[in-house]
Amino acid sequence: MHKTTVRGLLAAVLALVLLSGCSGDRGDVAGTQDGPREIVYATAKDINDMNPHLYPGSMAAQGMVYESLVENTKDGIKPLLAESWDISDNGKAYTFHLRKGVSFHDGTPFSADAVKQNIEAVQRNASKHTWIKLSSKLKDVSVIDEHTVRLTLTEPYYPTLLELSMTRPYVFLSPQDFRNGETKDGVTGFNGTGPYKVAEHVTDQYARFEANESYWGGAPKVKRITAKVLPAGETTLLALQKGEVNFVFTDDRGADSIDVEAMKRLTDSGNYKIVRSEPMNTKMIVANSSKSDSPVSEKAVREAIWHSIDRKTISQSIFSETETAAETLFSSNVTYANIGLKKRGYDQEAAKRLLEQSGWIAAKDGDVRMKNGRPLTMRLYYDVNSSSQKTQAELIQNEVLKIGMKLELIGEESGSIANRRSKGDYDLLFNQTWGLAYDPQSTIAAFASESSYRHTTSGIPQAKELYQKIDDVMVTADEKTRQALYADILTIVHNEAVFIPLTNGSVTVVAPANLQGVSFKQSQFEIPFERMHFE
Repeated sequence: MHKTTVRGLLAAVLALVLLSGCSGDRGDVAGTQDGPREIVYATAKDINDMNPHLYPGSMAAQGMVYESLVENTKDGIKPLLAESWDISDNGKAYTFHLRKGVSFHDGTPFSADAVKQNIEAVQRNASKHTWIKLSSKLKDVSVIDEHTVRLTLTEPYYPTLLELSMTRPYVFLSPQDFRNGETKDGVTGFNGTGPYKVAEHVTDQYARFEANESYWGGAPKVKRITAKVLPAGETTLLALQKGEVNFVFTDDRGADSIDVEAMKRLTDSGNYKIVRSEPMNTKMIVANSSKSDSPVSEKAVREAIWHSIDRKTISQSIFSETETAAETLFSSNVTYANIGLKKRGYDQEAAKRLLEQSGWIAAKDGDVRMKNGRPLTMRLYYDVNSSSQKTQAELIQNEVLKIGMKLELIGEESGSIANRRSKGDYDLLFNQTWGLAYDPQSTIAAFASESSYRHTTSGIPQAKELYQKIDDVMVTADEKTRQALYADILTIVHNEAVFIPLTNGSVTVVAPANLQGVSFKQSQFEIPFERMHFE
């Protein structure tokens, strides 16, 4: 798709948003005549199962309802449901002093017993949580008294507090919602301790969240948040025209950015504003090194793909420079990641040389290369709900064809793609790093996880060494050793080209101009609606 086409489509969408903002219909969202008082956000998919100990649910929705013991902030780990904590000298025991007077949405008191029941329920379903290393380190959860709980580990693990702060799975659901004392086979309700509670959910239509008036941090000023499922296309445009939606943000699939020229017109109207976070993550293509029957198992093929991607054009033409070109898996502002890795620039001649040296030969220019009677063809999977992924896929497809490589593009739902990733049923697929607050440790831990990137990394010659270094870096207490291990890990995966970076992305919000307090967490997956209020 051409640059002008992409910009034109995005501009048309936002022009309709602009028209809806001027139409006088915004009261439909608000239920008032003087501007909106409810946030209704568009989402490409249903909130799904809100069980916080499993993974189908929307993280943005779960972040409103459930809370963890601690919170990750720009200033480090801060108290949340735990007011304070102590760490033993040997680094194996964490004692948390819980906030008093907190209740779940159903009125059940939050206590050390509730913490123990939740964490043990997660641990009894360990196979689902192998991506998070803490799940394999937790040895015991002990109730000291009503408001004190101790977690004992098998060995020191420096990211413990960070992993406890994540959106899931170590967050807390009312024990009254457990099914036969467990959460792994489903739950009977979704009562957390968070600022909003689930009020209504109509599958594939909408979900409504009402303010928790008894919230320990103070009742939110915006009393209702609605997640409205809107399929791409004319239905979404009509909803925007009618004022049925007044808030849009990048969701947990890493969806599309907004055209800069259209944004300016939007903000100039005075009805909307654009708020963008600092860079949060790296968008990438994941290459399955373990798929021995595919060309993608060859390093030279993966490197050729890397050299064939024009990241600057992607940044400028598809994202209007709201996302920047990425040369490495992590940007240099990520802790431990600024190690001077060798860049692979956009260089199709270098790509051709790599393929020829590896035995991939084309009979003539324009032909698909062959090796041992096998064509240089692969499949690239993208999220069918993300127009930017589709556009990038088409651009990459066109570029690699110039070097004699054929890509078949397949759009699927994000859940289907995640399932392919965990089973190794792919050649190439779009994905993104965990993000600023979680990296590098969370994405790197996923390199070895069966449910994440194990198939991506297991086919490289240094796989065993890589997994050992990942284990070692998570337990070392020595900072210099940790730095050296991270450098080795990042160098291995960079040299093997199994994670092919595209752009560094941010979270973008389109919100009513009179909505104040729009901000971001140290996570690309959650929006702190509880901090917002209308003028």
